[in-house]
Parts: sequence; structure tokens; C-alpha cells
Amino acid sequence: MSRNEAEARVLNIVHAIEGLSQWVGKAFGWCILILTFAVSYEVFVRYVLNNPTVWAFDVMVQMYGALFLMSGAYALAQDGHVRGDVLYRLFPVRAQATIDFILYLLFFFPGMMALFWYGWEIAADSWRYKEVSWNSPARIQIYFFKTLIPVAGLLLMIQGVAELMRCWMAMRSGQWPERIDDVRETEDMLIDMDTSAVPRPAPPGH
Repeated sequence: MSRNEAEARVLNIVHAIEGLSQWVGKAFGWCILILTFAVSYEVFVRYVLNNPTVWAFDVMVQMYGALFLMSGAYALAQDGHVRGDVLYRLFPVRAQATIDFILYLLFFFPGMMALFWYGWEIAADSWRYKEVSWNSPARIQIYFFKTLIPVAGLLLMIQGVAELMRCWMAMRSGQWPERIDDVRETEDMLIDMDTSAVPRPAPPGH
């Protein structure tokens, strides 16, 4: 197998993992709609009908928590997490990839393994005694929600493997492999438009 074929296979694996992270993130993005509906409904019945619900607060907490947990791998796949890159962005790509590779091994994976391990214990205990919320008289079950803690840790570790592969490819080639395109922030699109609008110098002899 040639080097190009090996890198193509690795990139296919990376994109497959990114696709999984994107699918999960977009699926749980619907929590925003449920959260918006719950807040709007609670405001209406509380201040217009003077008949507040006993379940809205729990639903809002669980929807926001689910969105926060399950969008972590999606944000990592899109390189959307906050990065302190004041000096990092000045380094060559191979140095950046090496730094990322080491930091993933030393800090990211131990943290995500702890999230998965202790999250599994928390979820197992919650399922064992069918834990319910004490935030309201509705006593809504929360063991379903706590199951998302180890699931989020597992998804982040899977996406972390893809990031390690991406670093490995960048260390070998000196270029970051492309990520799967998805929705982008408006300011990022404007920056790309400004960059593409800058005229390129004519080649020598013209």
C-alpha cells in the first residue's frame, strides 16, 4: 500500500468519525426547539393565565444539559472549542500538530476517560434507585438524562481518536487535512470572503 493510499484510508476513518459526531450534535440540536417551547409555554401560562407548571424548570434543565453534553464531540469535530492560540498560530503546522498530539494524550484522554468512568457510575446508581428530580413537585425521572454523561465521554474519546489521526497526518505532510464542511459562523464566512477578494500578485513576466 502506498503512502497516499494509507493517508486516504486514514482520512476516510477521520471523516467517518466526524460524520458520527455531526449527526449526534445535529440530532440533539432539536433540544433547542424543545427548550424554546418549554420556556415560551411557561412564560405564557405563568404570566397570562396565572397557572405556572410544575415541570417546565426540570425540562429546561435537562434539555440544556443534554445539548451541552452531546454537542461536545460535534464542536471538537468542527474545531469549535476555545483555543488560546496567541503563539500557537505562529508555529508551523508540524509544530502545531505535535503540540496537539501531546496535549491530547496527556490531558484530553485522561479527562474524557474520567468523565466516562465516573459518569458510568453516576448513571448506574441513578438507574438503580430510579432517581427523580427534587427541583419541583413533578419529580421527573432524571436517570435517562444522567445516562448521557458516560455517552458524552465515549463520543468525545472517539472524536479524540480522529483528532490524533489528524495530527499524525499533519505531522507527516505539513498540512492540516480538511474537515467535513458544515454550518459556519458569519464572521468566519466574511473573513474568507475578504481573503478571497484580495488580488493576487501577477506571476513574473506579466
